[in-house]
Amino acid sequence: MTTPETLAPIFAPTGVLRVALNHGNRVLVGRDDSGHPVGISVDLAHALAKDLGLPLRFVEYDRAVDVSASAQDNAWDVCFLAVDPKRSETIDFSQPYVRIDGCYLASSDCPAVDATDLVRSGVKVGSVTGSAYTLTLERLPGAENIVLFDDIHLMLAAFERRDVSAVAGIGTVMHREAEDRPRTRVLTPPFMEIRQAMAVPRGRPAAAEHLRRFLTHAARSGLVGDILETHGVSRNCAVIPN
Repeated sequence: MTTPETLAPIFAPTGVLRVALNHGNRVLVGRDDSGHPVGISVDLAHALAKDLGLPLRFVEYDRAVDVSASAQDNAWDVCFLAVDPKRSETIDFSQPYVRIDGCYLASSDCPAVDATDLVRSGVKVGSVTGSAYTLTLERLPGAENIVLFDDIHLMLAAFERRDVSAVAGIGTVMHREAEDRPRTRVLTPPFMEIRQAMAVPRGRPAAAEHLRRFLTHAARSGLVGDILETHGVSRNCAVIPN
């Protein structure tokens, strides 16, 4: 019989569960006043480590693309990323556990009245290289108008200079940025639904299957919803498996 204890060596060949954190997603992870990681990803990682009976160590990255690019480098055992077909080439995703909107933040001189009109207008739109929303936008009409930046800070700086008329990002983050920038606005409707999941590097099928069972139980038991609410995200955003 397969148990968390027998799966521990498959999940964590080093004897420590190494969990990759993507600090580029400020909804899921951040740092406290002492610089220690906190957030939804952190709490779920602790729950998984407890389930497996393993010590936990975080491997911290500034961007999603750095997490996905290192999937086959034996740098981490579990990660938190948005599901995307390109990433699935090297990463085995669980089912999504939370839905997050992808939205545009538009400047005061942007001519678009809504998200659909933005694509038709042909204005330049900033986005972060390798992010889930960039990977999606690059497959949609208007992809030729995307201007890529290495991180959100560079993207927002370009937005301030009016090098781009709008920027793409996580809806919650875009709304927070709009609050700090008079006359900017978040366009509706969201241009995508970002489905966040947990994942393991491809080639660990037993670990991937147990991760799906773990998340199913965490969602149905209310643990995922409780963790979301603790960090200011509505439990209505949780994805409950059938």
